[in-house]
Amino acid sequence: MSNFISNRHGVKLGNKLIDSALMKISFDSPIILIFSFLCTGVYLLTAQLNLFTDLFVLMPEWNFSSPTWYFRLFSHTLGHSSMDHLIGNLAFILLLGPIVESRYGGKKLLLMILATALTTALSHLLFFNHGLMGASGIVFMLIILVSLSNFKNKTIPLTFILIVIIFIGREFIGTFQEDNISHFAHIIGGATGAVFGFLLSGHKTNLSAAATDRRIV
Repeated sequence: MSNFISNRHGVKLGNKLIDSALMKISFDSPIILIFSFLCTGVYLLTAQLNLFTDLFVLMPEWNFSSPTWYFRLFSHTLGHSSMDHLIGNLAFILLLGPIVESRYGGKKLLLMILATALTTALSHLLFFNHGLMGASGIVFMLIILVSLSNFKNKTIPLTFILIVIIFIGREFIGTFQEDNISHFAHIIGGATGAVFGFLLSGHKTNLSAAATDRRIV
């Protein structure tokens, strides 16, 4: 009898260990995760398989008659030139993106990503004559938005001021260097994030939107 009770407790303990091991994975930030997967997929297609390379680089031209030109105004954020370039951007996006998506909701974040991509592309075309690719502008938008998460009327967080001095200041200095990095795109991304941060400062944290976006896989 004691052996039967011992075995039954052993089975229960084993079941508990199995249940704890099989933890559910939460698809907590759909927009950020989908964007990250797209960046990774595009890198594999373009950099590794050498396919569709022209579709994810913004070339220094104004070609209003080409449908792909309009596509590349946004798609350039998905393209990356190297694995280091991709991982460097994704590290920040996956770290900061869920915070922003939780606060503002997926729809607003998607709008901010598209607006940043377009603003960065048009600004780059106006002032530069070389190609542009990468999600660095999106990264700087997220950095600024996170630093403004505690922004209130007539009160500017000290963290925001320090972020501007450290990150944006460094990028401004970098614009005078020849290093194949689009520092101007970083600045435009940060500026776009600041605009959205101040415009949306009166909005409460969008917990309901974030909860609606969650899925279990």
